Amino acid sequence: MPVRPEPSGLPRKIVDAVLFDTFGTVVDWKSGVADAVEAIAFRYGFEVDPIDFALRWRAHYQPAMEPIRDGTREFATLDVLHRENLIATARETGLPIDQIDAADLEWLNRSWHRLDGWPDSVPGLTELKRHFIIGPLSNGHVALLTNMAKHADLPWDVIIGSDVTRAYKPDPNAYLGTARLLDLPPERVMLCAAHNSDLAAAKSLGLRTAFVARPQEYGPSQRTDLHPTGVWDVIARDIQDLASQLINHTTAG
Repeated sequence: MPVRPEPSGLPRKIVDAVLFDTFGTVVDWKSGVADAVEAIAFRYGFEVDPIDFALRWRAHYQPAMEPIRDGTREFATLDVLHRENLIATARETGLPIDQIDAADLEWLNRSWHRLDGWPDSVPGLTELKRHFIIGPLSNGHVALLTNMAKHADLPWDVIIGSDVTRAYKPDPNAYLGTARLLDLPPERVMLCAAHNSDLAAAKSLGLRTAFVARPQEYGPSQRTDLHPTGVWDVIARDIQDLASQLINHTTAG
């Protein structure tokens, strides 16, 4: 589709929309989930390592989406998948989940709705919002991402969840469907992510890419995504640095 030209004499923005992988890139899921696990364990007198439980719960994340990606399972939101994964993690760790009241179990499962942003997230997003359309390009669904935004003060312009595109990354429709809903060609959309594989999928479909390292996403044991491994359009220290680079119309990598 034709893109409206910038007024004569003004530098052209490299994209119109900057979208974000959310879990790990914008919000610190490990700390938020571990805090909820610790609160439930204290309430019920359970012995559990909350960080280990959070990491094990997260380890079920990608495998749970695979049957939906390959078409052997109908689409289900992350709330459904997280609940199934919570039960599986409890079984692995010996956590007596059947002793937890239904309301408390739901509160624990919805800890993924109540995650805090990294310190640079809100300032960086607020600055980007002045110049670009911003929003999540996440496997989260609309309700989860909306609740997260309210909790963490994330200043999104738009929230397009996986329940809108009916696709989980790296399914091409997760990326291209979001661009279509914004009425933008892929090359006018940038994905910012702390995960090289996510950026590789986006780049293969024509989106612009920005890498932000989050070496504390998984804690001291993290061995992947500590550095960019692809030729991305922008490599930034954090989201504030990304905002500075984009606003100054510079690219790296």
